Amino acid sequence: MHVGIAGIGLYIPEHQMTAADLAKATSVPEDVIALKFGIKTKPIAGQEEPTSYMGFMAAQAALEDAAIPAEDVDLVIWCGAQHKDYPCWLAGLNVANRLGANRAWSFDMEAMCGSMMAAIDVAKSLMLARDDLNTVLLVSGYRNNDLIDLSYPPTRFMMDIGSAGSACVLRKNLGRNVVLASAFKGDGSLSEMCVVPVLGSKAWPPKPEDAQHASFIVPDEQVFKQKLGEVTMPNFYAVIRESLKRSGLSERDIDYLAILHFKRSAHLAVLQELGLRENQSTYLEDYGHLGQNDQLLSIKLGLETGKIRDGSRIVMVGAGLGFVWASTVVVWGPVAADHA
Repeated sequence: MHVGIAGIGLYIPEHQMTAADLAKATSVPEDVIALKFGIKTKPIAGQEEPTSYMGFMAAQAALEDAAIPAEDVDLVIWCGAQHKDYPCWLAGLNVANRLGANRAWSFDMEAMCGSMMAAIDVAKSLMLARDDLNTVLLVSGYRNNDLIDLSYPPTRFMMDIGSAGSACVLRKNLGRNVVLASAFKGDGSLSEMCVVPVLGSKAWPPKPEDAQHASFIVPDEQVFKQKLGEVTMPNFYAVIRESLKRSGLSERDIDYLAILHFKRSAHLAVLQELGLRENQSTYLEDYGHLGQNDQLLSIKLGLETGKIRDGSRIVMVGAGLGFVWASTVVVWGPVAADHA
């Protein structure tokens, strides 16, 4: 048995924030934002585009791409942001209902910006273990840009964060686009180094002024940067190589890297470490960082530009605040006998 990706859908808000806009908000020069941070423009959701709406729109597009009716979906997994329409609320069930996926059950999960890979692995495991799960819809909406104060210097490393939705349909024994192995690595020592300090149970009940402080802070910027500098890139490489090893492949077998957006130098460093050319990935400078949507966006762009073809071995990789690193391997196109 195997699990394949039957369809991918995206939702990108029309409103854009440019490098010039970011320069005005941060006092960082426009050319530094465009060249060093690698952000030419990024989409920003409006008030009429809450998190679940973006996920719903992406889910519709994914079902259409897969040519599968909503009634065929057995399970909907919300793997979008915790920053949802309401606190303590199941976005997945809301999306399932709006789609007309009336047979589906649902649950919400998150591994921050590693969520799409985690959801793919969870869904694959459930599908192979249960005979009543043949079609699973993964749905993500993300607008954590709401939680970034661009005037606060310690979180300017997140100035690339924007808004979007993405979704994919997984089908058991699809015969194409086979999901191979995944790998994950976590470091909880970073869990409280960058947080939103209000509106959680640790600061309950909320104070009237808390609405003015509903954005990420870094209590000790020096320690946080030092720790990230020590672990970030080694852990990226570790999960990529582990997912490849578990898939019976090596880094020499990578045809396309679907990687999150981060600063240009880090993107190029990953390519160099893995022996990849720039045309074996897509730098998301026209989108910024869209959370757990980056990898599916990158695959869509790779397909549109011909960078991904039948037989392409794709490595999806990302990292989530908290901190978790995640990677999943997919072989695009018709299933090969050794992956069936």
